[in-house]
Amino acid sequence: MKSMNLHNIYRSANENTVAIWGENAGIGDIRQGNYYDPVKFALAAGIQPSLSSDVTRLLCELQQLTRDDPLADVLPADGFHFTFLPLTLPLYHENASLPEKVDQLTAIWTGLDAKKIVIRNLRLVALPGQLLLAGIPESPAVAMRQSFCEKVLDSDWKHELLMRHSGSPLPAPFWHSTLLRYNAAFLPVTLRRYFLERQTVDFGDVAGELTLAKINYNWTKCYPLRIN
Repeated sequence: MKSMNLHNIYRSANENTVAIWGENAGIGDIRQGNYYDPVKFALAAGIQPSLSSDVTRLLCELQQLTRDDPLADVLPADGFHFTFLPLTLPLYHENASLPEKVDQLTAIWTGLDAKKIVIRNLRLVALPGQLLLAGIPESPAVAMRQSFCEKVLDSDWKHELLMRHSGSPLPAPFWHSTLLRYNAAFLPVTLRRYFLERQTVDFGDVAGELTLAKINYNWTKCYPLRIN
């Protein structure tokens, strides 16, 4: 996907969200349950970049803004990540063995393990009840992800991959880290205002080495898989 297309996709997402907020002044219905299973683990590929001063400040400000709000789930600094490709729903208990066919997945991954990914021009992208930090990947990353996705679809992990992306594009167009999930339909006014004041800010670049891992929903627990 060309960088200009991603710029347009992010801008369009923000415009759509602001329009939805304009029609819904309050937070709407409170979610019953969690966005993701808080206990079980999924398989995913991604990077865990070092935190820049700009991103550290951003996370600190979000923590400060929501410190008295039990509905806000802000990404902890030690879970900062960008997903390359989510592979499964949360299917596994933390200490459970993975199925034998995991060897097939690690074999597919071998050529990508520890490859460096760079994502530039980070900016805030708002969904009705979430705040993302999204950017533009350097071109090799796009082809690498597409190739990996196609190989997984041609493997015994096809079903798990399709279930993880049920109702969404495969692979998803955004290259992002979810900074905040709000357990209601819409963000409150304080967070909307925070986004609107910063939606044009460039938060710089991130870089990290790709890893294939068993992870909890926010990557605060990450167990890299042994690669063949």
